[in-house]
Amino acid sequence: MPFGWMKNILGRKKEEETVMYIIAGLGNPGRKYAQTRHNAGYEAIDRLADKYGIRIETEKFRALTGTGVIQGQKVLLMKPLTYMNASGESIRAACDFYKINPEEAFTVLYDDISLPPGQLRVRAKGSAGGHNGIKNIIQHLGTQVFTRVKIGVGEKPQEYDLVDYVLGHFPEEEWPAMTEAFSRAADAAAMLLTEDVQTVMNEYNTHLSK
Repeated sequence: MPFGWMKNILGRKKEEETVMYIIAGLGNPGRKYAQTRHNAGYEAIDRLADKYGIRIETEKFRALTGTGVIQGQKVLLMKPLTYMNASGESIRAACDFYKINPEEAFTVLYDDISLPPGQLRVRAKGSAGGHNGIKNIIQHLGTQVFTRVKIGVGEKPQEYDLVDYVLGHFPEEEWPAMTEAFSRAADAAAMLLTEDVQTVMNEYNTHLSK
């Protein structure tokens, strides 16, 4: 019995160590933040998990995580529970544990107020662009070189406070476009596992039809 128990533990450890890629969706935990603009990354990662039958329910690295196979690669999906502005703490811990080089095997999905609602923008690298979650990830990873899938949530109206805007909910008329965008963002993240960034950019960095 003791030997069998140890064998199971070693088997699980070996399985975990085979993770080849990390995909994170950014957001804030808790029901009050569900379906808000700032949780676009959570929404997209949930679509990705559903499509590939991955359960994101194990709490590790201060995140909800789930492992599975996407496009032939063993992938860790994660939703940091640190709240948006400390997302990098969670992601750095996961990268360190699995010995993942974020410049080669990490993608993050998140909201972008500079894009119209539902428009996507795939990038291979770049600055935080005013997004505090990305700023914290850059700080903790020590690099700006990692792929990202930005999900447009619309520009803040002049009379709005930025925090109130990103923590606000989508108006009903925008929800169909956002639902489609979450699914497309998930597909873009999956495509990044097998295609070069330029190919994925050509496929997804298109303007919405008027």
